Formats: sequence, C-alpha cells, structure tokens
Amino acid sequence: MTGRRRTRTTTPLSPRPRKAKLLYASALVACASVAVGCGVIPGATGGSGDDPVRVMTWAPEKTNATNKPGMPALAKAYARWVNAHGGINGRKLEVLTCNDQNDSVAAAHCAERAADEKVVAVVGSYSQHSRSFLAPLESAGIPYIGGFGVTDDEFTSPISYPINGGQPALLAGLGEQLGKNCGPVSLIRPDTIAGDELPVLLDAGLKALGHPQAADQRAAEDATEYSQPTKQALQHATSGSTGRGCVVPALGDRTNTFMDSFRRDSADYPKVHTGTVIGSIDQSLIDATGGKSGPYEGSYVTGWYPTADDARWNAMRGVIKEQAFGDNRIDPADAGVQTTWIAYTVLKKVLESLGAGEISSLTIRRELDNGLKVTTGGLTPTLSWRFEDLIGAGDFPRLVNADVTFQVIRDGQLTTQRDGFINMAKTLANAG
Repeated sequence: MTGRRRTRTTTPLSPRPRKAKLLYASALVACASVAVGCGVIPGATGGSGDDPVRVMTWAPEKTNATNKPGMPALAKAYARWVNAHGGINGRKLEVLTCNDQNDSVAAAHCAERAADEKVVAVVGSYSQHSRSFLAPLESAGIPYIGGFGVTDDEFTSPISYPINGGQPALLAGLGEQLGKNCGPVSLIRPDTIAGDELPVLLDAGLKALGHPQAADQRAAEDATEYSQPTKQALQHATSGSTGRGCVVPALGDRTNTFMDSFRRDSADYPKVHTGTVIGSIDQSLIDATGGKSGPYEGSYVTGWYPTADDARWNAMRGVIKEQAFGDNRIDPADAGVQTTWIAYTVLKKVLESLGAGEISSLTIRRELDNGLKVTTGGLTPTLSWRFEDLIGAGDFPRLVNADVTFQVIRDGQLTTQRDGFINMAKTLANAG
C-alpha cells in the first residue's frame, strides 16, 4: 500500500473516473498501433515445439518498506513442479525473477528486462510503481497477469489481467465491515501518492452503511515509530458516543511498527477495535506478535480469498511441500504468495488452452480477451476477461473480481467472520 513520497503536505482528493478513462483510452489507442508493438515485436514469442515458455515474476525484496520475497520464490517453485510433472503440453516453464526494490526506476528496469528477455507474460507480481512498469509492458504487448492490485492503474491498462479487486476492493470492503461494527473510525496510511487513494475507498464502504467518513491521518511510510499518529487515532476513535471506535492502520509492512506504538499508548484510552486488510497483516505476523495475547486479537480483517487454513489451498500447499519445503520465504498464509499461486493457475490454463500452437504474448492476450474461463478451485469466482465480463466500475474498467472475505482474529487465528464472498462492485462504482 505504499508508493513514492510526495513533497507536498496537503493534496485535495480529486475525482478519478476521468483520469482512469483517459489512461484506458490512451492505452487502447497505443495497442491499436502496429508501430508500438503490443505483442508483435519480432522474436517476442515462446516459439513452438519443445522451446521453454519464458515468463517473469517481480516483487520488492530487502527494502525498508513493503517486501514480498515469497512471490518470486513461489513462482520458481511452481515452475519446478510443472517441469517435474512433464511441463505444460510437454513444454517446460522458465521463470525469471526481478527485484523492483520499491523504486520506480528499478520497476521500469524489470519491465524493460522482461521485453529484452522476450518473456510472454509477467505473472503474479507486486509493484507499487505501475506508471513505471506498465508503459514498457504496453509497448512490448506483454500481458500482466495477476498483479497484487496495489495501484489503480492495474485496473485501467488493457494488458493487465487482474485476478482480485486489489487494494480498492479491500479498503471498500473494510469500510463495510467496520460500518457494521464500529463507532468513529481513524485511518492511518502512508503519506504517498498511492496512500492518497485509501481514504476515498474506505469512506465509500463506510458510506454504504450510512457511517461517517474516517479521520484521515498521514504518516511516513518508513517511520520507525508512530507515537503521534497513534495518539491522534485513539483520540478520534474514542471521541464518539455511538459505540466502540476503530483504528485502521493501512501501512503495509510498517503496520506492525505502528502496532508497537498502539500497544503502548492504548492503555491510556478506552478500549477500541482495530481493523486492517490482508497485505498489512497475515497469520505469521499475528503469531509473531503474541497470538491471542497480542495487539491484533479481535481485529477485523478484510481479504480477497478464503482463510489460509481452508482446504481449497491444499493444492498450493502440496506444491510448496514438494518443491520448496524449508524455504522460509514462502508463507502459504501470505496474500502475495496466494496471489502468485492463482496467477500461475491462470497462466497454466491459458497455455493448456493454446495447446501445441504458437505461444507468444499476443496469443496469450488473445486467448484471455476472447473469453477463456478460469476456475481456481473456489479460491475466486470463475475468472474471465472478455469485455462482457468486466464489471464496469468507473474508476476500474479492468476489474473482473470485486469479491472480498470478512475475517476476524479470534484466539490468535484469522477466522471467517461471515461465510462466503461479499461483492464490492456497487460500492466501488460509487467510490470517489
């Protein structure tokens, strides 16, 4: 949920539908031009016969902000598993990885390398710098399958094939979840361009339940302590008489740093709930901070997928056990790892559908655009990216899956608060 820092201290939140439509339209124009490529660059194919199919997965690693090392690690393990079982239609899968370093220049270099290496898709990746990596991918026509959804641009580019509703669906969903359970709500989020989107989305969910908007509090994304934001959040959350307030830290990997301050300072205030989203918290973090005696006990959590102990994840766990046992970068409860698994499920289905024919960035995009339906074993609804399947939320024209899950931490475990998926399409259409 982070992005590059802004130098301004206040920025009015302007309506985004016009921006999204312009980005989408310009990208469509670009892809209509043979000069720009969009999959027809000479040699930018996987070839045919026994040639390996080359793809790329990227994510930030070893940075001072959000890190997702499990995503490229799982991608490598997935390729080993596929190749150990005969490949896909007899062809091996080759996965290249790249560290985007949470840096716009590095993200652009990853995309440029993908074009240089003639990969046919970028799969199951995380980057907050979509404006840097999407332009090179669009020029090369390389599809971006199953990004983490951390930026709105992933839901506007015609070469993007999202598998979840990204941060927009999570924040809108959390707003609805908290709207039923909380008094005053305080949002603590990064003082970044990406962070500027968060209050609009959270407020859309709150508004859907007739709840007042959240107090928007900015904080440095790489701060080492959050005493001042904590006190401000607690003051607001305990200021009302309509029930117990809620504090929402949406700080990615820095959420736990915030909770250290929260645990120290909250003793001086009436009890409040906390609420957050998958990506800012996972089961391993709950365990590491004390489980049921830790600061997250009782927190409301919105996710994209079923909880990590759900049997629908057994296939992924089997692959990890077979090909990555002991690799502590891969946490099956991490939303990034789960997203990469689903993205590679999509890729495998596309490649199987193409059979022995040509595999290229162009043929993959055609297969997806022409209505290929992908089932994910119940981890998501059936996915399809035909024009008719796009949900049509104004700011998010590439959105095909707006479902979220409502969870709560009980006895130190992420558990289901409400059975099944909750669809956020209508709420997202009203956001902004």
